[in-house]
Amino acid sequence: MSRSTTLSSDALRANGSSTVKNYISTCSATDDLSAIAALSSSRGGLLDDRVRCVAWPRLLGSDVLPTEPANVIPDWRSLPKHKDEDQVRLDVNRSFIYYPKNESDQQLDRRKGELSDVITEVLRRHPMLCYFQGFHDIVQVILLVLGKDLAISAVTHLALLRIRDFMLPSLSPSLAHLALLPAILYSVDAKLCQHLSGTQPFFALAATLTLYAHEIKDYGAIARLFDFLLAEDAVVSVYVFVMIILSRRKELFEIPADEPEMLHFTLSKLPKSLDLEDMIARAKALVLEHPPEQLPFSAWNKISAYSVLKTTRGLSKPQNLTEGEAFFAKQVTQLDRAQLRQKIQLAIWRYRKPAGGVGLAVLIGLVSIWIQKGGMEATQFQAFRKIWAMLRLLGH
Repeated sequence: MSRSTTLSSDALRANGSSTVKNYISTCSATDDLSAIAALSSSRGGLLDDRVRCVAWPRLLGSDVLPTEPANVIPDWRSLPKHKDEDQVRLDVNRSFIYYPKNESDQQLDRRKGELSDVITEVLRRHPMLCYFQGFHDIVQVILLVLGKDLAISAVTHLALLRIRDFMLPSLSPSLAHLALLPAILYSVDAKLCQHLSGTQPFFALAATLTLYAHEIKDYGAIARLFDFLLAEDAVVSVYVFVMIILSRRKELFEIPADEPEMLHFTLSKLPKSLDLEDMIARAKALVLEHPPEQLPFSAWNKISAYSVLKTTRGLSKPQNLTEGEAFFAKQVTQLDRAQLRQKIQLAIWRYRKPAGGVGLAVLIGLVSIWIQKGGMEATQFQAFRKIWAMLRLLGH
């Protein structure tokens, strides 16, 4: 099936197809990705899907040909089924609701089939990835812009290198993104931050998790926002949401601070009228004025070194999939260690006795050193059973 074509922007209507040709020429010829990023951030963005078909793969690093011969790469249909495929099927069935418009049921069914194929192939080839509801919203946009053949590699690079935190076996790395939001807001508007302090930033989860694809219902608008987000560091998505909050300052102060449920409800829905170009320009400026490294409350220091928030920060060229897989593995190790610490702490609490206090303190000290040295990776579960038995012995 052919790609969808985005609605013409104001810039495209004003300058005609010659502007598109110039953009395509620039994106194709330059080795300087900052030049493509500059076009992506300029008013109107990349203007048209013909430009995006050249620019997006370059920004994601998916324009690089595979090193293995095609006949060596197994057909994805022959690979083991991914554990999340049933959920993928449910989500694909409710896709393409708002766009593209004026297509027959048969055309939409074909698009859903392509969407299912792209997601399933990415998951089967990289089974460590954990599907999340909303991933299909992101892939839907990329599929419409790039077409199926280009979308597969682009989505793979996006999953492992740009939104990896959302595809780990725990929600905590995703919530770490939201934890930056109050710090950014406090930096620019402490009074508004205080007003919202009674509600947790979970209101931003759906938007940031899906790169706003779940919230923005207009195809031209979400494609334009993707121009910007794919060209910038992953953390910029959080800054975009801060700009949305700031744009609603008056409305939010009309809601009493002691009504956190109403504040949460209001913030969880994007405003109907959204000046996308102004928001993009202001978000970009906000990152420069209040960079994440300088945020209060040591917010940036609490972010994992392997989070996409840090691994995409200030890159001059795209990373490769091998790097993404290595970061993924290190994040999983961190999550496993954190989970083990929680289990040990719970065990200490449940089997605590004054007489065993010293022994427990020594034991946990030794366990902590052992975990930090990486001893957990090979024998995590065996080790925990031994620790558990020791705790029970000390508790009796």
